[in-house]
Amino acid sequence: MTDENIQNFNRTPIVLVLLAGGFVSILNQTLFATATPHVMEDFQISENIAQWLTTIFMLVNGVMIPITAFLIETFTTRRLVLSALFIFALGTLICGIAPTFPLLMVGRVVQAAGAGIMMPLMMTVFLTIFPIDKRGTAMGTVGLVISFAPAIGPTLSGWIVETYPWRTMFFIILPIIIVDIILVYIFMKNVTERTFPKLDILSIILSTLGFGGLLFGFSSAGNGDGNWLAPQVLISIVVGIVALILFIRRQFQLKQPILEFRVLKSKMFTIGTVIGMIVFMGLIGSETILPIYMQQYADFSALESGLMIMPGAILMGLMSPVTGRIFDKIGARYLAIIGLSVMTVTTFLFTNLSADTSLVFLTVVFGIRMFGMSMVMMPVTTAGLNQLPVHLIAHGTAMNNTLRQVAGSIGTAILVTVMTTSQISNATSDLIHGVNVAFYVATGLTIIGLVLSFFITGTNPQEQANRQNSKA
Repeated sequence: MTDENIQNFNRTPIVLVLLAGGFVSILNQTLFATATPHVMEDFQISENIAQWLTTIFMLVNGVMIPITAFLIETFTTRRLVLSALFIFALGTLICGIAPTFPLLMVGRVVQAAGAGIMMPLMMTVFLTIFPIDKRGTAMGTVGLVISFAPAIGPTLSGWIVETYPWRTMFFIILPIIIVDIILVYIFMKNVTERTFPKLDILSIILSTLGFGGLLFGFSSAGNGDGNWLAPQVLISIVVGIVALILFIRRQFQLKQPILEFRVLKSKMFTIGTVIGMIVFMGLIGSETILPIYMQQYADFSALESGLMIMPGAILMGLMSPVTGRIFDKIGARYLAIIGLSVMTVTTFLFTNLSADTSLVFLTVVFGIRMFGMSMVMMPVTTAGLNQLPVHLIAHGTAMNNTLRQVAGSIGTAILVTVMTTSQISNATSDLIHGVNVAFYVATGLTIIGLVLSFFITGTNPQEQANRQNSKA
């Protein structure tokens, strides 16, 4: 889309309807976090089986993301957004009325199929409809959704299930989706370019096995006791790696690949993606480790652990649009260096936890850590995507979202493994020692991200816009 076409329509309603759809989609990923016991009681199932309500959503979501570039290049923007929201609404309805657990699982699969399309589609549309020197502000609003929605999920579901049946969660969300579908029908414009790539069935199969295998394997290790030798973990990871290698080779052989791995030839895109993966590892890993420490080793309640995360998530959400505007002025380099420095210091402060660590300390340090994260996540993502030509942006957003999902699973699995293997005995002090060692590893990962941030160059959006205008 040319700059002239960009100016021909009002971007505000498009942004709002996509943000609403994206928010509800991501919200559902963590919605069952505190509602699981009530579902277990209703259907008389074990915790391991009930855990699949979250795991299957993440798996299907992760499998759908890599093929969104193909979908974006095949269907009109309006039709694809409507389809994704309709699929998500159908899954939500199935979940709300499901009389049995298997049907509830079907609903979660359908939900995840729609949700998996929304985030990369939303990022692609934003990067298409905004000029390069205003993309930071636009993507900052995406950062608000990414950080805020997962934190709201457990708190919202916890409040609902205390007062109402757990199915109420879905009947609160369903009308919001229906209203959003109507608004999309009215306001959404076709902004992405269709190239009609050929559907390669083998690529879809290999992508599903590759990314699905890795996500399942690492999430299985992360959800359990960090046992990497469990058959389902080993088999899933091996199958995932082999299928992924074949998938990548296949993409380089196709004239129109399902997912264009050549985007990784862009140095800045690759650096931005790797930093984003490291930050997401730290986000998901800490949101897994800290509640375990608080509830099992430090006598905090589930509500207190949720309240500890909430202020930081709100702060990160509020700061994302602000850091987006700053990015539009100065680029990603200094934001990333300052943000990762803050993250390194605050992550290190979590390496000396004890049974007596106060809730105030945990909340304040976590909040400052999320403040630092808000300066990194979307600025480095936007900086990397800005390096790509318009026809590769859909592939770039799909690649970025896919690798971030995989990184979240890998990071959680690594930190849980480190935590469990570092626990010398069942004494509380030794169990907490495992948590502290896990945060030493998280600190090391953050330092790697900080070092990489010094290699970010040429990402000032205004300078890039001037270069584009001079070429035109």
